[in-house]
Amino acid sequence: MIGTRIRHARLAAGLTLVELGTHVGLSHGAIQKYEKGVLVPSSSALLKIAKACGVRVEYFLRTDDVTLEGAEFRRHANFGKQAQEAIRLKVAEAIEKRVELLACFPVSPLLRFSVPDGLPPRIIDDGDLEDFAEQVREAWNLGLDPIGDLTDTFEALGILVVAVDVAHSGFSGMTALARTANQRDYPVIAVSSRWPGDRQRFTLAHELGHLLLDGRLDASLDTEQACNHFAGAFLAPRPVVVRLLGHGRRTLEWQELYGLKREFGLSMAAWLYRAKQCGAIDDTTFTALFRQFSARGWRREEPGEPVPREEPRLFEQLIYRALGEQYVSEAKAAELLGMPLMRFHKERQLESLDAAPHQ
Repeated sequence: MIGTRIRHARLAAGLTLVELGTHVGLSHGAIQKYEKGVLVPSSSALLKIAKACGVRVEYFLRTDDVTLEGAEFRRHANFGKQAQEAIRLKVAEAIEKRVELLACFPVSPLLRFSVPDGLPPRIIDDGDLEDFAEQVREAWNLGLDPIGDLTDTFEALGILVVAVDVAHSGFSGMTALARTANQRDYPVIAVSSRWPGDRQRFTLAHELGHLLLDGRLDASLDTEQACNHFAGAFLAPRPVVVRLLGHGRRTLEWQELYGLKREFGLSMAAWLYRAKQCGAIDDTTFTALFRQFSARGWRREEPGEPVPREEPRLFEQLIYRALGEQYVSEAKAAELLGMPLMRFHKERQLESLDAAPHQ
């Protein structure tokens, strides 16, 4: 197990055998023997390997093995297999910590995710996608108002959400099924922690589309385009778009789109598409507006302050809950958060807040 995890950590860090050996002062042959289980690294070597790979030593000793099945990436063409594997391994490590924490509770505090009953078994056109998104919202009692915290909503439904710090610009999101040793499956959605909130939210909704639309799409529909349409319809339902933008408009004002972006956490570009999809503007008007949008450089960066990023909070909340119920020790809680024990103790006691100057 240690050898396998050394290999996983090395790949996740994007290091070759030679590069890792150079970092820790060993030959690539020695690293290879560690990975194959021929040799067991000393504690000092393991510390150096952990530092070089950017993980804590506890990662190599963890026994909760998680398999990510059916991993699908929302990515650009330059996001190759090696980069995908590195992301997959980072997500697997984060899910292992969550699974280890959940196992500490006598009864799991996380709901078991289930696809709502009564959803249409077949989606054949864009109108079906609009109806499908509204039915999903209705089944989960989300109403038609903007969803303030999409991550919190997903976690409450039993979806494990991971924000991954990835420097590669080609990665946006990933969906997978996490299978654990106790045979409980968890749907997983991972997003880049570096993207602005509107892009994260669209990616989260897009990946939800993959989870819910699997096996329902007619062969004539492109899966990625269908999930994009679902994402927009889920975040800004058709009745809301019609109410706010009207129908058959001659044009749209940029301030309208900017205000809606702030309210719904959905980009101005996505609102242009929703306006066309819901009949607020026709194809000709959409094309003209999108050309103006592109000419202003807004496809690269939209105007105004970015939408705040989504931050998964459930894992940290459950750690403190488990600590309060004495299901885990303070040392284990610090380990799960990847934090030095002394720093965790101070944060637990809110000492950092007490030290802040009073206004």
